[in-house]
Amino acid sequence: MPRRKRSRGRARGARRPQRHKDVLHGHGGHRAGDFRCVHCRLEVSLTAPGTVHRNHCPNCLTSLHVDRRIPGDRSSDCRGRMEALAMFTRPDGEWMIVHQCLTCGELSANRIAGDDNALALVRLALRPLQDTTMAGRTMLVL
Repeated sequence: MPRRKRSRGRARGARRPQRHKDVLHGHGGHRAGDFRCVHCRLEVSLTAPGTVHRNHCPNCLTSLHVDRRIPGDRSSDCRGRMEALAMFTRPDGEWMIVHQCLTCGELSANRIAGDDNALALVRLALRPLQDTTMAGRTMLVL
């Protein structure tokens, strides 16, 4: 096995100083307020344009079942993965994503954020046109 070349300027046996890591080892083990998506593993910041409580991944729109009744209360015991099923608009024109928990089956409506993936939102909006049985099942559950 070939030997490593010694870099110029460092004495033999001297180690390079370790880089500063910006991870805060507080609650959750991640940076303060950030979370990792359970589907695509993207590091997601809790700050999002257009919403106060970030509750889904802006890349794949997957969420976790953490809220019980009030957005941001984080009091649910389920902690299951929530899949984005459909979209709808409120009478005031605000777009909402319908999530269904894959563990307990509960449905919830979540406000879209300004940095959500536009392609994922369009695919979600067009999904009922592809699969007509899904729209019927969603309406029966509601």
